[in-house]
Amino acid sequence: MSQQPDQSPDGTPGSGEQRDHAAHSTAPKEKKRGFGAWLREVLTIVVIALVLSFLIKTFLFRAFYIPSGSMEETLEINDRIFVNLLVPEPMDLNRGDVVVFKDTKGWLPQTAEKETNPVKEALTFVGLLPDESQQHLVKRVIGTEGDHVVCCDADGRITVNGEPLDEPYLYPGAAPSDIPFDVVVPEGKVWVMGDHRNASADSREHQYGEGGGFVDVADIEGKAVVTAWPLNRVGGVSDYSEVFEDVPEPSDSK
Repeated sequence: MSQQPDQSPDGTPGSGEQRDHAAHSTAPKEKKRGFGAWLREVLTIVVIALVLSFLIKTFLFRAFYIPSGSMEETLEINDRIFVNLLVPEPMDLNRGDVVVFKDTKGWLPQTAEKETNPVKEALTFVGLLPDESQQHLVKRVIGTEGDHVVCCDADGRITVNGEPLDEPYLYPGAAPSDIPFDVVVPEGKVWVMGDHRNASADSREHQYGEGGGFVDVADIEGKAVVTAWPLNRVGGVSDYSEVFEDVPEPSDSK
């Protein structure tokens, strides 16, 4: 009787020693392929997340850090906010909007340059960290193009096109303004003020400087919509549209 060669479980001939050798030689390769696939999957997810974050930061939302108390209690020091980049274009900019804008008029004091951190700058660039640079300000829009904004009426209230404002967002105990002004907002500009009027160097403070205290609409980065950090302050940033709903259009105020 002739001796039959050993067969492997799949029916192919081979000795037991050969099968053991084959099993040992293929096991590490299978393990290596599994780890490589896992690593590629993780890298793909990271790249997709970075691309999505960059696209969102570039076209939809951007994170900013609040360094001062000029917008208390709406925004507190060290808050992180998300700004809607679709305002003022293509979405409309309205009275009451809390906006972040570039300091092109020199409102901010000169500060010493900080040491650069390439990793932090990269994460800020793709939108994973809030912008902590000192070249932006955040204020509330009180008057838009053509508005006649005055401080103050007999009751100490600011008026827009003759309509007095009752401002519930003001910091407790703060007056609407201790600085008088009487301005008409030029085309392509806005008049902005902080909610903590006693601690805000805003349009009032700079009305006799470059630009007359007005902010160029073109300098507005976007509208603050959400406070995202710290967790106990997570929530929307209100524009208090009801405060301005009775304000007539500029043509009606003349």
